[in-house]
Amino acid sequence: MRNEILIVGAGPMARAYAKVLAAEGKTFLAVSRGEAKALEFEKETGVRPFAGGLDAWLRGRPDVPLVAIAAVGVDALSAVSRRLLAAGVRRLLVEKPAGLSAAEIRAVDAAARKRRAKVFVAYNRRFLASSAEARRLIVEDGGPSSFHFEFTEWADRVEKSPNTPAVKRAWVLANSSHVIDLAFFLGGAPKSLSATTAGRLPWHPSAAVFAGSGLAEGGVPFSYHADWLAPGRWGVEIMTRRRRLVLRPLEQLWSQMPGQLAPSQVPLDDADDRLFKPGLRRLVRAFLTNGKGLPTVSEQVELARRVEKIAAPKRKP
Repeated sequence: MRNEILIVGAGPMARAYAKVLAAEGKTFLAVSRGEAKALEFEKETGVRPFAGGLDAWLRGRPDVPLVAIAAVGVDALSAVSRRLLAAGVRRLLVEKPAGLSAAEIRAVDAAARKRRAKVFVAYNRRFLASSAEARRLIVEDGGPSSFHFEFTEWADRVEKSPNTPAVKRAWVLANSSHVIDLAFFLGGAPKSLSATTAGRLPWHPSAAVFAGSGLAEGGVPFSYHADWLAPGRWGVEIMTRRRRLVLRPLEQLWSQMPGQLAPSQVPLDDADDRLFKPGLRRLVRAFLTNGKGLPTVSEQVELARRVEKIAAPKRKP
């Protein structure tokens, strides 16, 4: 059993991981909290999960798989990750953002350090074919000169979604951090950040409009904007001395050269992104080998602190 991969969760994300693992020829088992999700998982993957929750599954077991994937709801990620580490998992992939707050993620980091385990956070957008090609072109051009990102969310859809109120209140970290993480992954980690917010929503009372700027590694300026009260979509733009690279939607890459009024689409080798959940096959391969490109849980603590500043900057009295 210790050589199998344990998937905790049986929802759509867990099933997406199962599909990739099967394609990679890996054996896995799954644990689900409920019978309905377990049946859906079995129907789609051919593997019957244990339906009764992680604690019941672990009870009385002398050993557990050394490798696991935590693909549960955002509000359970931190607790499930810490339970797996305490049970003996030594290599863990936890769905983004690994917790509802920087404090919850810090608790996972502390547990990983105590157990000397490796914990990575699954930001699949880092592994899109578009992201990989953008990184190649950025290096080819000598690095970024500046970058900008937008994380506008469709507020009406979020409000109607089945997510818990706690998850909705932390939506910038719980969901928008996909874009924020990708922007800093491509453009460089921020060294300074100034944030401003305005407005509010019933389900996100801290703010509804977000704007800010700062300097990334190497003194690269960046800016961001999101208006959840207005139409918009996710996007990342990286400027180099040779071109403007645009990921909008994130699964596509566009390049604007000097003298061009409009960008042209960059061809991509994205067969895996069309066959599986975009980016997931490359992500799983990285997790199972050297972890290259995946953020560690320690790095995620720092991202979460920045995201919390973006979501609700401290105002002067």
